[in-house]
Amino acid sequence: MAGDSSFPDVDTDGSEKSEEMEIVVNVGGVRQVFYGDNLNQYPETRLAELVNCLSGGYDTIFSLCDDYDPGKREFYFDRDPDAFKCIIDVYYFGEIHMKKGICPICFKNEMEFWKVDLKFLDDCCKAHLSEKKEELEEIARRVQLILDDLGVDASESRWKRCQKCIWKFLEKPESSYPARVIAVLSFLFILISSVVMCVGTIPDLQVVDAEGNRMEHPTLDSIETACIGWFTMEYVLRLISSPNKLHFALSFMNIVDVLAILPFYISLTLTHLGAKLMELSNVQQAVQALRIMRIARIFKLARHSSGLQTLTYALKRSFKELGLLLMYLAVGIFVFSALGYTMEQSHPETLFKSIPQSFWWAIITMTTVGYGDIYPKTTLGKLNAAISFLCGVIAIALPIHPIINNFVRYYNKQRVLETAAKHELELMELNSAEGKAAGSRSELEDLSREGKDDPFYSSRIKVSHSDTFIHLLSEAKNYRTRLQSCK
Repeated sequence: MAGDSSFPDVDTDGSEKSEEMEIVVNVGGVRQVFYGDNLNQYPETRLAELVNCLSGGYDTIFSLCDDYDPGKREFYFDRDPDAFKCIIDVYYFGEIHMKKGICPICFKNEMEFWKVDLKFLDDCCKAHLSEKKEELEEIARRVQLILDDLGVDASESRWKRCQKCIWKFLEKPESSYPARVIAVLSFLFILISSVVMCVGTIPDLQVVDAEGNRMEHPTLDSIETACIGWFTMEYVLRLISSPNKLHFALSFMNIVDVLAILPFYISLTLTHLGAKLMELSNVQQAVQALRIMRIARIFKLARHSSGLQTLTYALKRSFKELGLLLMYLAVGIFVFSALGYTMEQSHPETLFKSIPQSFWWAIITMTTVGYGDIYPKTTLGKLNAAISFLCGVIAIALPIHPIINNFVRYYNKQRVLETAAKHELELMELNSAEGKAAGSRSELEDLSREGKDDPFYSSRIKVSHSDTFIHLLSEAKNYRTRLQSCK
């Protein structure tokens, strides 16, 4: 269109100042009129470049827009008009607010096209954009993990392939039926070990040793040993097959696994060797303390429960609300314990001996526990207790709603990300199938041109139709998915 002779010459008259120039921009069928003095506030933007592009000829004009009408001085752009209406606010208000319903990633791309810096985007919209970026990165990570599981790199050594198989077998129950069986067995061993730890404390099931001390029943001890053997083997295999051993060792859940295993071996060592180094009573106390640490293995259930993982993440994201709750309770405990101590001093049988001792009464009252071991006896003390009880209910109830919202939001987000990852894989598989079908059609056309007398003609047709498309998932980089388009 730049070479079309029907276009009149571009106006190069320098008498008209760019500040007074009026240009018309047509974006997606929506016309907007701008003046040069407004656009030149930000000379690096695309609209400001339009003001001074007329003197540069048609090549300069068409490098900035999709079409141009020299008679109307109207520039045409095939872009999103809704996003454009938000972006032009920068020329009038100095900031940009993103409309509801516009994809943040697409809006960012529109800002880059119009050459408007992201610093003009309002902070609330920047937070929305950052959240969307994190979601896309998480989807890409999940898709990549699935593709890595599906693909097999022929250049890898046999040991690397074996490591990957063991890792999938132990860490990804959804990968195969045997992996699901192993996950169920691990879950059962955790439950059995926890039950044995609790049952072993029942006096009727304990036995008396030669020194007259009670100890766990040998049968329960054997079950405990078998469970520890399973946990040890599982941890060692997961550590060996881990792609990043440092990250694996420092992971919170893996630290829990170590804390659940080590007490058994330390107590076993102390039992056999500790008597030579210290008194027998000290050894028994140390073993008993280590046995208490076995309660850490109950946290291993979080590895097999997405609900517990979601709850942990929700609590982690709710530190501000939890801190607010603790601050409310701390202020209330200090105030009401001091008031209770002061009001109860006139009673001869007062149970409030000091303000620090009154802290315990304030805690159990504000948390609505009320053990009854410490209670007020005067009328003012009872009134103070009633007020502290009501304030405790309010203080606890206020931050609960944001914490629940964080849990629901994260849980729903995980479901959305999981669905989006599946859709990405389906789209990649569909694109792979279309690409393969197009290749087969072109191959058939080439064969038909070569002639049907070719003795290998029929066999080549059969090969082209018998190829599968699943393996092309590993070649997804050749196809543009919705995820890549958003980015």
